[in-house]
Amino acid sequence: MTKRIIYWFRNDLRLYDNEGFWQATQQADEVIPVFVFDPRAFENGYLGFRRIGARRARFMVESVQQLRENIRAKGGELLVRIGEPEKIVADLAQAYDATAVYTSKEIAQEETDVESSLSKRLKMINVDIKLVWMATLYHPRDLPFSFAKLPQVFTDFRKIVEASAQVRPCLPTPDAIRLPANYEAGPLPTLTDLCYEENELPDPEGTPAGVLRFEGGEQAGQARLQQYFWERDQLRHYKETRNDLLGADYSSKLSAWLSLGCISPRYIYEEVKRYEKERVANDSTYWLVFELLWRDYFHFVMLRYGTRLFKPSGIRHNMDLRWENDRVLFDQWASGQTGVPFVDANMRELNATGYLSNRGRQNVASFLAKDLRLNWTWGAAYFESQLIDYDVCSNWGNWNYLAGVGNDPRANRYFNMYIQATRYDEQGTYVKYWLPQLAQVPAERVHRVWQLSTSEQQAYGLRLGTDYPLPIINTNSWLEEPADR
Repeated sequence: MTKRIIYWFRNDLRLYDNEGFWQATQQADEVIPVFVFDPRAFENGYLGFRRIGARRARFMVESVQQLRENIRAKGGELLVRIGEPEKIVADLAQAYDATAVYTSKEIAQEETDVESSLSKRLKMINVDIKLVWMATLYHPRDLPFSFAKLPQVFTDFRKIVEASAQVRPCLPTPDAIRLPANYEAGPLPTLTDLCYEENELPDPEGTPAGVLRFEGGEQAGQARLQQYFWERDQLRHYKETRNDLLGADYSSKLSAWLSLGCISPRYIYEEVKRYEKERVANDSTYWLVFELLWRDYFHFVMLRYGTRLFKPSGIRHNMDLRWENDRVLFDQWASGQTGVPFVDANMRELNATGYLSNRGRQNVASFLAKDLRLNWTWGAAYFESQLIDYDVCSNWGNWNYLAGVGNDPRANRYFNMYIQATRYDEQGTYVKYWLPQLAQVPAERVHRVWQLSTSEQQAYGLRLGTDYPLPIINTNSWLEEPADR
């Protein structure tokens, strides 16, 4: 009897170092690869904007298209469907007389609910399901502690893991993929098929102002690493440039391909180690792995605390903090109309490109939670919609951290927007790039533009309140008490 396995691709859209898919190809006579576009993920959320914005949706479609091409090159085919995965995968298992369904193990509640529903449906037709963990650099089974004893502080986690755990080696791409003779591949959907309106569709060439054209897919992710590490030799300077704000190469930008599993963290790790042998080992090469450890940590935090990450009280279960649900203020923040240039420039970059620097993310999140006192879960949901590189664990873990309800040992950490702006955008280059109406304002005044007199505004071709908004909060405290990190 032919042993046939359905492999359901989720956030692991690659063939190289895909442990679940590798196991399926080694253990079955025939493998049916499947990807399902779930319409629920593309709907509007409770705040009225899409859960997956058009740029991330395009990146996803491109990634699936490249995955299909890679599977075809190995003699197989990727079956593509639109619908609820728990129903479609179970129906395919029955239709193709599969003996098992293999897929990646996810962590967050919605994804695990789908897993549970699929498992119940498969049980009714006597089909096994195997969930394979492959989202992190370190495998959970290799950690020197149980999740009940996960360190509360990242630094403690990092030190223990670096001293006691090993990264497993990457697995190869399967040599061949054997598929049943009769199958219906299904078309790849367009964004219109996924119910995006014409006015939502991003420019196919990318936003001209964007730092990088994020093209989805495994080859695209590998090409970005090749370019950043080996062709431009930027890895050796990563620690010094990672807090920059403009340009394609101040950071690796690999997070976009990591988010959908187009490349694996172990692949990046092995390339870093090869770079250290062939080029240089320094603080910068270590720091990239350090960032992968942060990503791991947030995955394990989600595994331990579950839905607490999505609640305003956070993983600290802090019920004393009170958050405002002011939609007017929130919309001003989201649209980059706060009257605080450093905040507005970052939000306008996010809205125009689907990307934001790590420094920018920290600042706009702190501003929303600590200065505006707005419900931080709204900000996290907006990031979920806008970011091409959205990762549920990293996004919600970081927002917990910055709102003071997460793993930060300094729960009262506060970012002074003026000090941050003058430190990381001293000449105002970034602010002026995204806020061209401030182009003539001198560097020493641009980050406190609200102080300009009427005559100065005239001299700089600017009318506050008309060309650029007045601040929506009292900014005097930033100038009087420059307390931040």
